[in-house]
Amino acid sequence: MCLLTQRLNPNMEPGIREIAQHYLPLRNHYWYARIKLATDPLYAGVGAVLARTREPLLDLGCGIGLLGHTLRAQGFSGDYRGVDIDAAKIASARAAATRARLPGARFETIDLAGGFPAHRGSVALLDIVQFLPPPAQAVLLENAIACLTPGAVLVMRSGLHREGWRLSFTRAVDRFARWTRWMNVGPQRYPRRDELEQRFARHGLTASFTPLRGRLPFENWLICARHEPGG
Repeated sequence: MCLLTQRLNPNMEPGIREIAQHYLPLRNHYWYARIKLATDPLYAGVGAVLARTREPLLDLGCGIGLLGHTLRAQGFSGDYRGVDIDAAKIASARAAATRARLPGARFETIDLAGGFPAHRGSVALLDIVQFLPPPAQAVLLENAIACLTPGAVLVMRSGLHREGWRLSFTRAVDRFARWTRWMNVGPQRYPRRDELEQRFARHGLTASFTPLRGRLPFENWLICARHEPGG
């Protein structure tokens, strides 16, 4: 069993609590971290993808920076750069990283509407694409793909536009995140798998799509795209 899985397994409560405690004295972020790490398979899934890479990672829409902590727990050694439009979340992310003495991590408040940050390496788009209108989604994906270097990976989590009740549930949760003001906007459009596959293929990327639902019936997928070695 990998370190990240051990660290984030709900039966390993001390590990989850250790990460969450770095967010004190903000009790809402402390409890958010504990619940999120105990129930969401996102961090183990992304960690498994990135643990063997060394390319710098740009985490777009990083929130309070939980991914940076969990990646280090699994052994990711590349530089980590988290950006988000929410200045309060970035302030919390910086403070937690300082308390944790998180190596090679930095956080910035950036509005992507003002331009894409310069970067070469891997890119994470986790629970962000569906909150953008289609034209902005296309621009974001093209910019992210342009960042990829040999050995790097574009890793996404998003709901996919498919028929069924799972998408309705996912949309309701995303709307709730907007209602609680955790997100600045509500869901706009969930991408279609065939459209993503076609975009990746145009750039010579090989993509994989893996269900990532956790304990709740989300229409969530872990999507990874990269250049094949020698491609």
